[in-house]
Amino acid sequence: MSNHEALLEIKDLHTGFDIGGETFHAVKGVSFSVKPKEVVCVVGESGCGKSVMSLSIMDLLPKHNGKIDKGQILFKGKDLVPLNDKEMNKIRGKDISMIFQEPMTALNPVLTIGYQIEEVLFNHTSTRKEEIRKKSISLLKQVGISRAEQIVNEYPHQLSGGMRQRVMIAIAIACQPQLLIADEPTTALDVTVQAQILELIKQIQDEVGMAVLLITHDLGVVAELADQVVVMYAGQVVEQADADRIFYNPQHPYTKSLLGSIPKMDERVEVLNTIKGIVPSLKNMPQKGCRFVDRCPVAMDACREIDPLLGETEKGHAVRCILYDASKPGQKAEVR
Repeated sequence: MSNHEALLEIKDLHTGFDIGGETFHAVKGVSFSVKPKEVVCVVGESGCGKSVMSLSIMDLLPKHNGKIDKGQILFKGKDLVPLNDKEMNKIRGKDISMIFQEPMTALNPVLTIGYQIEEVLFNHTSTRKEEIRKKSISLLKQVGISRAEQIVNEYPHQLSGGMRQRVMIAIAIACQPQLLIADEPTTALDVTVQAQILELIKQIQDEVGMAVLLITHDLGVVAELADQVVVMYAGQVVEQADADRIFYNPQHPYTKSLLGSIPKMDERVEVLNTIKGIVPSLKNMPQKGCRFVDRCPVAMDACREIDPLLGETEKGHAVRCILYDASKPGQKAEVR
């Protein structure tokens, strides 16, 4: 596969949850792609659908009420949506791995660290039993754990949050996956440990050559790591472009508001900029019009009536906003 072909391609993904006999969509019409060796960051506030989208890719939605209603998730051209559990188990952990949001709860508390790494190797590789323990120790050293020989025999509660997250990364890269999904991998970690974890992910990505789909709400992380950026709001992609365009030429009002909320080192202000209101809940999503309308600083009456489409305003830069005419790239729409 060339670097120009998509490794992962999501097409018109609709993921919903059955609540009280009705289906409410946390992800609605999401489309984007990840190329080999590329870092794609998905950003947005909590409740925007980022984690649900990642769980959809891994087929880890709650079985009792979560489902993909529509769309395709193509990995190397193969649609993952129709696959059963047995078929997905061959892909999860081997071709696509995931680092979960909470390092404190992601590991099994009653199994040793070594067992949890070895389980992945047993399931997905032909490594001989006597070599498995050596490989587990080597992986722990690769992610920066110095007492690897001792750590393999310890339990998660004996490790700090940062150490547990390093163990999670060791498990995720054990089979050298082609795609690593990292769902806010620095949540609940202190600032210095956050920087170490992100640096570790980038270092391993460079060494192994895997693609990374990084889900975050931290725009500082995006500026540091991203090749491409997907901005999500209320279950939809509202802007998509390379990192430079997102930071130096943001076009959607939500993206501008996110960037405007970042404190600036050279400015002294008493009150930081914020985005008024909150992301609408699943049950309170607008049935028509723009989903950002109640919080948008430039909203017009038409925004409540017209469903904006995601369209290119220039090559490689897509925006979902009626301020931009998708039929005429680079031009603002005439809205009265």
